[in-house]
Parts: sequence; structure tokens; C-alpha cells
Amino acid sequence: MTRPQTITPLYLGIAASALVIVAGGVGFGLARLQHTSGAMPATDTAGKGKVLYWYDPMVPAQHFDKPGKSPFMDMQLKPRYAGEADPAEGGVQIDPSRLQNLGVRLASVERGDFTATFDAAGSLDFNGRDVAIIQARANGFVQRVYARAPGDVIAAGAPIADILVPSWGGAQSEYLAVIATHDPSLEAAARQRLVLLGMSAGLIDNVKRTGKISNVVTITTPVGGAIQTLDARQGMTVSMGQTLAQVTSLSSVWLTAAVPEVQAGRVKIGQTVTADLAAFPSETFTGRIAAILPTTQTDSRTLSVRVELPNPGAKLRPGMFATVHLAGNSSQALFVPTEALIRTGKRTLVMLGDGKGRFTPAEVQTGRENGDRTEIIAGLNEGDKVVASGQFLIDSEASLSGINARPLTPMSPPSGAAAAAPALYSTKGVIEQLKGNSITLSHEAVPAIGWPAMTMTFKLSSANLAKGMKVGDHVSFGFVQKADGPVIQKIDAMGGMQ
Repeated sequence: MTRPQTITPLYLGIAASALVIVAGGVGFGLARLQHTSGAMPATDTAGKGKVLYWYDPMVPAQHFDKPGKSPFMDMQLKPRYAGEADPAEGGVQIDPSRLQNLGVRLASVERGDFTATFDAAGSLDFNGRDVAIIQARANGFVQRVYARAPGDVIAAGAPIADILVPSWGGAQSEYLAVIATHDPSLEAAARQRLVLLGMSAGLIDNVKRTGKISNVVTITTPVGGAIQTLDARQGMTVSMGQTLAQVTSLSSVWLTAAVPEVQAGRVKIGQTVTADLAAFPSETFTGRIAAILPTTQTDSRTLSVRVELPNPGAKLRPGMFATVHLAGNSSQALFVPTEALIRTGKRTLVMLGDGKGRFTPAEVQTGRENGDRTEIIAGLNEGDKVVASGQFLIDSEASLSGINARPLTPMSPPSGAAAAAPALYSTKGVIEQLKGNSITLSHEAVPAIGWPAMTMTFKLSSANLAKGMKVGDHVSFGFVQKADGPVIQKIDAMGGMQ
């Protein structure tokens, strides 16, 4: 038989104490739960200020009045405190006190006079329009060759060779006999015969004055310059019209510049250009565009522009390289510092600043460049602030945060004036190649912009414009000049070139 256990007063005291502790814990938990499920507190425990609302960073426009898990994403809601920027506006927020340490510098978007300038590489060559061909005027023999060689630079009137012309002896004897008759008409006829035989007026006068036959003539160069070819050799037989030498003048030289195809619309015949040469670093040479060659280099997509440069002292030598500076007409344009642009290869961005530490990426369309300034065609307005230094750090932060750039929007037109539509230029040509949204045409001259007839590639505003056309078709077309090159707006097939 089991003996019943006796409950002592000590055990009763311990049990009572345990009940009190459990009851207190339950009461504390109920009170905490009640506080959590009530209204949101006016301040956060971290002391950052008043909490205005909670939001999902991926959907910042949706506000919540208490913390918890986002109904959109598997993440906790974040609080927005009083004084913070609205997260729905996007962008990167940086403490203004840290901007100076990061080297961030803002610049204003300005409007003003803008002259399109660009540089091109070029090389010097002989002036092909200033060439002298020195030939024998009659059949004869080379008696003497002066010390000349191809490449020598000689002055005008320099002797090349002495030619013995046997047939001149008899004709000069007859001329002297006619002079003795003192018949002016006969003398004039005899003199004309000597001229037709190839004698110069100076040689004929010398025969008349001295009364002696002179059938050895010295061939001289009519211009000064460089000897290109020299085919006269002592003892050789020459015939009438045979070329003995070719001399190219150095009074002027050609500078052939390789202008990018997209800049073709900005060059015109007669336009003034300047050039710098490494051989003469302290000098700037000025010339005018004499010709725009009719074909584009297919491998480099460049247009050859010929500039004629004066060459006093003949110090400019063919073969030298030069940097050519070309400038277009001045016009009003919106522009930013070139250093503010972020070029990704597919698009161009800038970082917009509000002056309070918030930065937003925005896409822009650029145009002409002039030194350290770049024209803005679309995406910004006058007075906007862009980051001109330190933008790559901010852009990296924006990319990591998944912030999308503001899409491209047209800029506001200047006050009091509407933006003018680009001019449409029309001409005719033959299709050489069709590829996607581009077309290569051999077209006629475009006098309105100073273009000669040439072969070049155009963009199509729509690939459907050339639908049904093929290589070899004769077409008439109209195009506009844009920052990235000429764009065809209309094209029509035709029966043949006029």
C-alpha cells in the first residue's frame, strides 16, 4: 500500500511565484502585440525623424501606413522619413555635404551662338593644276644635259638640255638671205616659217642681229618647282613633241583632307579652313576648299576634300601630314560641356541634378561639336543642371540601383520662335547597294549645299521606302541633313537618268 505524499508550505510558495511570473510575461506580450497592431509611431527608434509612410522600393508610388512585407515583392517595406526626397521621383540621393568630396560639379544647359567645328586628318600633295611639260620642238640630238635629276627643286628659266637641230641651219640661212633683199613682206614670210619650225622669237631675233646661224637651242623650264620626270640624256636622238622633263610648281600645294561621311554636308567649295603641321608647330596655314572629290572611300567612309594652300618659300613639301580644322556657319543652339556626356555606344546620357543632392539619368540626342561644347538636339531644356564632373560615379550607383534613365523627349523651342523643319534636298541617282535601313547611291550634284556628283551611303527614314527597288534602279529622292548624317525621306523609281 502506497503512502500519500504530503504537500508542504514550501512547495505552495514556489508554485505561487511561478504563476505570477507566467502571468506577467503573458501580460507583457499582449501589451506588445497590442502596440504593434495599432497606429504607426510618430518617430522611429533610430531617431531619424518622423515616419511619413512605408513603401516598396520597387513600387515607390504605393504608400502603406504600417511596416510589414510588401504585397508586390518578397521583401520588407521601407520607411520614408520627413525631409527625405520622394522615392517615386527616382534618381540617386547623395548627401550634399559629400558632393564636394566626390568632386561633383554642376553645369547649366545654355543656349547661344554655336559654330560647328570638326577636325580631319590630311596630307600634302603636289598641285596637279600647276604642271609644266617640257618637250622638244624639232627633231635633233641632245648635245648637253645639265646637272639635273628627278626631285630637284629648280627656279623658273633653269636650263634642262641643249638640243642640236640640223634642219634649222638651212632655214636660218634662207632667212638671212631674205633679210638682205630688204623686202619686208618676204622677211615676214621667212620669219613665220622659222616660227613654224619651232624656233622661239628670241632665237630668231638673235640670228637677225648677229647674222650667224644658231641651230643649237637650250631647253629651259617655264616654271619653278620640283622635277617630276627627266628623260633627256646626252647623245640621245629626240623627235618633235617628245617629252624631256615634267616640272610641278611649289608656289602652292594641295592638302587632301579625309572628312567623315557624316560631316559631308558641312563642307562647301570655297570654304576657308586652317591647318596645323607638326613640322611648324608655331604656325597656322590658311587655305580654301578647291574641290570635293566625287567618290567616298568605302573602307574608311570618308570624303576626300582638296584644299589649296599657298606655299611661300616652298617650305610645305608633299607627303607632310596635317590636322585640318573646318568650321561651318554660326547658329543658335542649345549646348552642354562635352565632358558632361556619358556615351554608352547605343545612346548618350547626362546626369541631371536638382541642386539638393538628387541626380537622375536622362537620355539626350547630341549634334555638332565645337571644342569643349556639344549641341543638344533633344532631351534637355535651357537652364537644366547637368553633372560635368563625377558623373560616372553617380551613373554607376544609378545602374546598381536599377534606376532607369529618363526617356528622350524633344527640347523646348526658343522663346518667341518655333523650331524650323529641316530643309529637304532633292536629286537623282542610281542604286549601288541596299542593306537594311541604308542605301548607297551614285547621285547627281546637289547645288543647294555645294555637293558634287558622288557615290555615298544614306540612311532611310523607313526601310519600306525602298521596298521593291533593286541595285541598278534609277531613282529620284529627297533627303534632310541630320546630326548623324543625311536621311532619305522620300524615294521614287524612275525610267532613267536625265
